[in-house]
Amino acid sequence: MNHICHYEGEEHSPRNDGDFRLENLCYTLQMRPIRSSEIGSYLYCRRAWWYRKIGTPSENKAELSAGTELHRRHGRQVLAAALTRALGWVLLLAAILTLVAYLAFQLI
Repeated sequence: MNHICHYEGEEHSPRNDGDFRLENLCYTLQMRPIRSSEIGSYLYCRRAWWYRKIGTPSENKAELSAGTELHRRHGRQVLAAALTRALGWVLLLAAILTLVAYLAFQLI
């Protein structure tokens, strides 16, 4: 790993003299940002992450597109279920309010 250290404007290799100041800190050469999806991909399968990183084309494109479509359909089903549940709560609340209004007018 290449380290570049700055000591009062000069570049030197790292030294161990205990002079710890912010301007004397070593840093590595510029790295590109790591995305959270890359971390997830790495944790799921290190080899697949590496192949993607070096640009090796996938050999199972049909399976990947089928999996993507499966996830897309599942996402739509989850959204539909959430909307149905919300509609159910709204209708239940409307029914309770209608019952309370009916009973209140019966007492008057």
